[in-house]
Amino acid sequence: MVHMKDLVVAALAAAKERGQDVADVPLTAIAAAAGVSRSTLLRRLGGSRAVLDEAVRQAGVDPGGRPPVRERAIEAAAGLVAERGLGGVTLDAVADRAECSVPSLHTVFEGRDGLLAAVFEQHGPLPDLEALAANPPERLEDTVRALYRTFVAAFDREPRVVPAVFADLFSRPDGPAARMMAANFPRLFASLARLLLPHVEAGRVRPLPFPVLVQLLLGPMVTHLLLRPVLGPAFGAGMPSLEESIELFADAYLRAVALP
Repeated sequence: MVHMKDLVVAALAAAKERGQDVADVPLTAIAAAAGVSRSTLLRRLGGSRAVLDEAVRQAGVDPGGRPPVRERAIEAAAGLVAERGLGGVTLDAVADRAECSVPSLHTVFEGRDGLLAAVFEQHGPLPDLEALAANPPERLEDTVRALYRTFVAAFDREPRVVPAVFADLFSRPDGPAARMMAANFPRLFASLARLLLPHVEAGRVRPLPFPVLVQLLLGPMVTHLLLRPVLGPAFGAGMPSLEESIELFADAYLRAVALP
């Protein structure tokens, strides 16, 4: 006869293997892990799954209520990126922190690159950028300032994923940062195009190649944000605040690309 403690062990093993909460694991999978049929499992539980959930709870494990594996893995990976850099993020480390299995990460993200792309999608500037593009300011000056505020917020947001991504990108142009950003480039550039190209078409911005227009916008500010932690202590009170920096870089960009 199968004992309840054996069913609890089987349920926990099946949940870990599938990257799910116990409450979300089908009884068929739990029965298979316990080496019994589903009908035998139901008879042992008296026909109620609640009996098993309560036994799991008595064993010190919450049978349900946790976020899905995708959410847990993205948050775990984001924390590891901020702490260790992209090179220190392995699927084993993410699975351990997210309390799921490595096979479940492969199933959800199709590997490490897919996971890192999801991390950048959620913790990078993309969500705020798409929100801005959906309701853009009317004036070019306000658009440029809003873009800079969006990227400053992304750099400053905890966990600090974006600085780690750019640090890896500059040190290894063919590394994981390049791949995770490339996966998001279509949406990133689409939002920037919606914000900038109408001003080009209206004759307010010089008709430069779009990649150059974006590089002129982001290059100086990204460099400033990456160097700011080093330059701040060196210059002390002479270092402009972030808001002052936004105004200075916005003015410089407009002088470079805006038409009378």
